[in-house]
Amino acid sequence: MMVVLPTDKMNSFSRSLSSKVKQRAAHVSRVFRALVMIGSLVCFLLAIGCGYVYVLPNLAHALHGREYGFSNSACDVFDGNWVMDDRHPLYNVSECPFVEQGFNCLANGRMDVDYLKWRWKPKHCDIPRVNVQLTLEILRNKRVVFVGDSMSRTQWESLICLLMTGLEDKESVYEVNDNIITKQIRFLGVRFSSFNFTIEFYRSVFLVQHNWAPRNAPRNVKSVLLLDKLDDISKEWIDSDVLVFNSGQWWVPGKLFGTGCYFQVGESLKLEMTIGTAFRTALQTWSSWVDDMINPEKTQIFFRSFEPSHWRNLTLRQCNVSKLPLPDIVGKDLSPFSDAVFEVVNGMVAPVTVLHVTPMSAFRSDAHVGTWSDRPSLSDCSHWCLPGVPDIWNEILIAYLFGNR
Repeated sequence: MMVVLPTDKMNSFSRSLSSKVKQRAAHVSRVFRALVMIGSLVCFLLAIGCGYVYVLPNLAHALHGREYGFSNSACDVFDGNWVMDDRHPLYNVSECPFVEQGFNCLANGRMDVDYLKWRWKPKHCDIPRVNVQLTLEILRNKRVVFVGDSMSRTQWESLICLLMTGLEDKESVYEVNDNIITKQIRFLGVRFSSFNFTIEFYRSVFLVQHNWAPRNAPRNVKSVLLLDKLDDISKEWIDSDVLVFNSGQWWVPGKLFGTGCYFQVGESLKLEMTIGTAFRTALQTWSSWVDDMINPEKTQIFFRSFEPSHWRNLTLRQCNVSKLPLPDIVGKDLSPFSDAVFEVVNGMVAPVTVLHVTPMSAFRSDAHVGTWSDRPSLSDCSHWCLPGVPDIWNEILIAYLFGNR
């Protein structure tokens, strides 16, 4: 039996149902708008957080890069004087196991310490004090490679010690092959594991290949420098982020002609070629290799100029280590090797920064190893004590790295 509601009751029921539906829709709409607002707020906060995590540190690095680069980009940083600074040395050598015994003058008995207190002051700008923590961050995930002779190895050791001052866990720094630091090893690599970068040294005193004499060479020819072929370990230098070269100390008669070493280009022996011409020829080979093989978008390239010695009599290996830097360096600030470096670099396609340490190092007759080495019976007025002059080379190198960023 069907019940029929009156018309007025049906209308009242419909209005009530419609009102409830509208109220429910309005409620859903308010909830939806609230969810949208909450979602927008969350997205905004995430964006701010990501900006803080990713953008601000890079901005801070950029601003610090300005602060820790050179104060005047047009300044000749290598034209200046040495001034006393009690904030030097930059590290405690007893806390750095990577300084080889022969360069650790304090451990070898040197008593005076004034040679540790000098800072290089350019005439028209300043070398900023190294921010070690920021430098470690800049080098994160990178390769720094030094190529050259024992002077290059000294700078390599200095940079490792300088950067270790920013680490609490010194054990996180280690030589990758567990090698003891000696001059006999062609490759040394120290890894900063907490920042995932390495500082490497490749021993290549001439930069070009050194081979046995060819067949039918005169009897006095024992070996040759192949001036048109770069060292056969050069392939190891390619994939680096910072690449620092040097050469010069071995380009002397005693270490060449005195040992029966002469020059070769192609298949031709060059018995009459002078050392200066041979050095320039080797540099041309090096420059062509750099232009062809090194990507300047990835790698910052440096060549450190010749480091002067302070021998009183090189033949007799006599030298007097002074108590203070020299007041005058007339003539000692010049070097045909440094001139050749500038000449060749100026003709290159790849941008190469010359670390022209010749004049600044010429003052420092007080900073050589002398008799405070692992062989005290032999004076040494070529190599430098650590800490010492190579630390200043690295201050300049690091300032250039900040400036280039």
